Amino acid sequence: MKFRISIAFLTIFLAFQSIHAQDSESILIGQKSKIHSQILNEDRTILISLPDSYSDTTSKTYPILILLDGYAHFKTAAGIVHFMSYERLRNRIIPEMIIVAIENIDRERDFTVTKLKTKRENTMGGGKKFLAFIEKELIPYIDKNYKTEPNRILVGHSLGGQLAINAYMNQKSLFNAFIAIDPSIWWDEKTTAEKVDSMKSEAFKKRLYIATANQGETGIERNKKRHELLVSMFDKKAEGKQQVKLDYYDNENHRSVPLIAIYEGLKFLYKE
Repeated sequence: MKFRISIAFLTIFLAFQSIHAQDSESILIGQKSKIHSQILNEDRTILISLPDSYSDTTSKTYPILILLDGYAHFKTAAGIVHFMSYERLRNRIIPEMIIVAIENIDRERDFTVTKLKTKRENTMGGGKKFLAFIEKELIPYIDKNYKTEPNRILVGHSLGGQLAINAYMNQKSLFNAFIAIDPSIWWDEKTTAEKVDSMKSEAFKKRLYIATANQGETGIERNKKRHELLVSMFDKKAEGKQQVKLDYYDNENHRSVPLIAIYEGLKFLYKE
């Protein structure tokens, strides 16, 4: 008798599980693809998140947000962009956009534009090549395969933030706007200063948002002062006509600041 009751209970349980499984549906925030780069001579993995309305219309086009350190920040950025552009909540803070996050292979190589001398052998200094991959291979690939418009944002954190600033200083960059999250200005400050000095007026028409984190008692002043000095150099060179904003987050550290920086950065870029 107990055996029959157990069998009956198991049958009901499995039937319920079967019904439950049939009712379930996956919620996807993106897809993973690979693109071969001839410039870098390697395959690169990208994560792509499309807007909610992407399949609703054939005529609508979308800005592109290129995200460095893609695996680390993809879900965060996708959630923020979705919230800020969610039509059902009438959150029209920013337009819907396509997020393209690039996974890392060698971030020290890809995010630095100069090679520093170190005791150990290093791969530094490949930043220009990496930016060339983004602008000459990745963006054309996205433009060809997705419904894009020529409005592009580059977002980077730490060394990635420093690369974003280097891209901003290049007047020929394909990007219209940049978010540099606690950028590593300490990396070859001399070269950065020289680049600011040689910037052309065209570069200052683009928008740049810089977020500074509290790096603790030993690093707070140096980190904050470096960022403030850089912005003052931009201001002096552009004669006050640049579109740069610097925010300091006293309650955020280097690792926690990306969340609020992406949100506030996008608000600044689309403040009008």
